[in-house]
Amino acid sequence: MPPTAAGIRARNRAALEHEILAIGRRHLAERGAAALSLRAIARELGMAPSAVYRYVASRDELLTLLIVEAYDSLGDAVDTALAGVGEPMERFRAVGRALRAWAAAHPHQFPLVYGSPVPGYAAPADRTNPSGTRVTDRLLEILVEVEGEDGGHREQAARGEPRTNATASAAVGVGQAVGGLSSDPLLAVTSLTAEGLTRGLAAWTLVLGTVTAEQFEQFGPEAIADPAAYFEQILDLAVGLARP
Repeated sequence: MPPTAAGIRARNRAALEHEILAIGRRHLAERGAAALSLRAIARELGMAPSAVYRYVASRDELLTLLIVEAYDSLGDAVDTALAGVGEPMERFRAVGRALRAWAAAHPHQFPLVYGSPVPGYAAPADRTNPSGTRVTDRLLEILVEVEGEDGGHREQAARGEPRTNATASAAVGVGQAVGGLSSDPLLAVTSLTAEGLTRGLAAWTLVLGTVTAEQFEQFGPEAIADPAAYFEQILDLAVGLARP
C-alpha cells in the first residue's frame, strides 16, 4: 500500500524535528545552553524562524527536549550496565561507573542536567521528571535491597539494642533531618528508612561530586595521576557509606 499524504507529512516532520535536535546538540557543545537560539538553527536549516517555530515552539521547548534526551541517554546507559548484575552493592558500583562513562562520552550533555541552571529557564516537571528520575529509581531499588539484607540490625533497633556499627551515632536525628525529602512521592512508595535514605544520599553525592569534579577539571588537569583508579576508591568509600 502506498504511503498516504498524512504519513509522508508525519515522516517529514519527524525527520525535521530530528535535525533540529541534532543542530541543537551541536550548538549546545559549541555555544553552551544559555546561548541556544532557534533563529540560529533556522538560519542553518535555511528556514524562516517562523517555520521552525511550527516544530519547536521556543528556546525553552528546545532545552526541554535536549534535557529529556540527555536523561534518557543516561538512563539507558545505566540500565545496560545493570543488566545481569545481582548483588546490590555491585549494582551501586555499576550505576556509578555508568554515570562516569556516560559523562565522559557526553561532555556537553552532562552539564545540561548536572551543571548550573540555565538563566531564565525553568524545567517543566511533568516533562522532565519521568526521564530525570530513571537513575534515581534504580538507586532507590538498590538501597531498599541493601536495607532488606540488614533486617537483623533493624530488629535490634526495634528492641532498643545498640548497633555495633561504628557509625550508628550518625543515625541520631536523621528522621528530622530528611523528613521533608522522605515524604517525596518518589520515596513514599519505598520501604526505605530515614537512615537508609541519608546513607544513600551521602554515598551518591560522593559519587556524583567526583564525576562532576572530573568533568569540570576542578582538581586541575593533572592533579590526579590515575582518575579511573581514584574513582574506584571513591566507589569503595561510597559503598561503605551506603551499607548499614
